Amino acid sequence: MKKLVLLLSFFICANAFSQILSSNLEKKTLALGEVNRFTVKIDNLNNQEVKAAAKDGLLPFHFEEIKDSIGVQSNSYHRNIEFSVFEEGTYTIPELEFKVGDKILKTIPYEIEVVNTAQKDDVINDIMNNKDVKLDVTDYWQLYKWYVLAFLALIAVIIAIIMFVRYGRKSKDSPVVATNQTLKELDSLKKKKYIEEGNYRSFYVELIDISRKFIAKQYRIPADVLLTDDLVHLMKENNTISQDNEKIIEDVFFRGDLVKFAKTFPDQQTMEKDFNEITDFVKRSSKDIEFENLRKDV
Repeated sequence: MKKLVLLLSFFICANAFSQILSSNLEKKTLALGEVNRFTVKIDNLNNQEVKAAAKDGLLPFHFEEIKDSIGVQSNSYHRNIEFSVFEEGTYTIPELEFKVGDKILKTIPYEIEVVNTAQKDDVINDIMNNKDVKLDVTDYWQLYKWYVLAFLALIAVIIAIIMFVRYGRKSKDSPVVATNQTLKELDSLKKKKYIEEGNYRSFYVELIDISRKFIAKQYRIPADVLLTDDLVHLMKENNTISQDNEKIIEDVFFRGDLVKFAKTFPDQQTMEKDFNEITDFVKRSSKDIEFENLRKDV
């Protein structure tokens, strides 16, 4: 009997001082654009710090966050997120990590179905009966003048393009031009101080967008429209990019995808490393182009 009392006391004490995480999703089925609420609560903090994704960056990119409020007290953490989804389909809120001291707590995943509540057979009734209105030339001009002007502007643009292609100077399209332009864009990204502020989501979105545009222009690979898996596969088949550069692109792009879906939270050192490696890759790209040109000549 004494052992049972001791075990029961130990169990009660362990639960009394351990952190308890709970989460709740208000609705599992949503109409397009309807507001839903997702809440996370952690009790028994005992003045420990809670680390999680940045504000407005907890949910995957499919979810349009409207409001992200965080309440922290000495013994509890409360986070309430209001969001909407504007595309039909089934979406998942994955396991989300919250670090309390040295302990990692995770929420359970949730699945949300988004439906279009409008029906194609819905009848729309007029409030008033239709009236016959007589229009003169001025009325028709007011109705269609912008279409006429747009048509004339389109013709002017087409003529200008033809004249430019036939008589204008061709713009420079050398590897050096693409490299210098991309280095300027990377420098602008660095000045936004996303790394110093820990805004990893915005950092990786812009870094990968700059890299994709550069690969598409420099190597004639449709990196701006391909998924990461398809891009990596095409690079390995194409052999235009050196293996060292391929490895950098593969590592940074896959890490960026994990960040986008809130599956990893890189630290400042990792972001610095990825930025420097992409910058070095851009600077070395001209060597890839020179090697490819030599290979074609042979």
